Amino acid sequence: MADPSGEHVRAGTPPDGWEPLLDWWDERRAELRAAFDTPADTPAWQPFPSYDPVVASWARRQAHEAAMHRVDAELALGRQTVPFPPGFAADGVDELLTMLVYRRADWSEFTAKGSVLVHAEDAGRLWSVRLAPGEAPQYSAGAEQPFEPALTVEGTADEVYRALWRRPSAAKVTGETALLEPLTPP
Repeated sequence: MADPSGEHVRAGTPPDGWEPLLDWWDERRAELRAAFDTPADTPAWQPFPSYDPVVASWARRQAHEAAMHRVDAELALGRQTVPFPPGFAADGVDELLTMLVYRRADWSEFTAKGSVLVHAEDAGRLWSVRLAPGEAPQYSAGAEQPFEPALTVEGTADEVYRALWRRPSAAKVTGETALLEPLTPP
């Protein structure tokens, strides 16, 4: 975000040693938080070509990345995981399906054929996905279901969010579960 052109973007090199690493990490976190305090439409370089090159896209990507890592950490500690609000979880489903998965560069390895209905009941959101071998999925989001699903993933937005991100979930998954493979997070 500090270099919206992307011309001089370089990965930082963390220091050796635990204490210097923690300090370095805190500095990077503070820089990120400061960048997120700028207007959402502030230009920002994106390594993801499907995302708008603005701060809001980074905020969205980082929010869902951090959410899933939080779930992973809580599971690793054997703790109860935090439930995500319906709006946030539904946005995570939408980001995964319409940005991360949809914009995958190479679909040649996928042979799945069929349709998937994703329903986040408490958020009132539906996503219909049509899969064809070697092709990017076709999406329809909204109240209408344009085709009969061969696979349905449904539940609360939180349950569906976790299921699609391949985390333990109580979402109801019925039908041809092999159709989930092309929807795997990259």
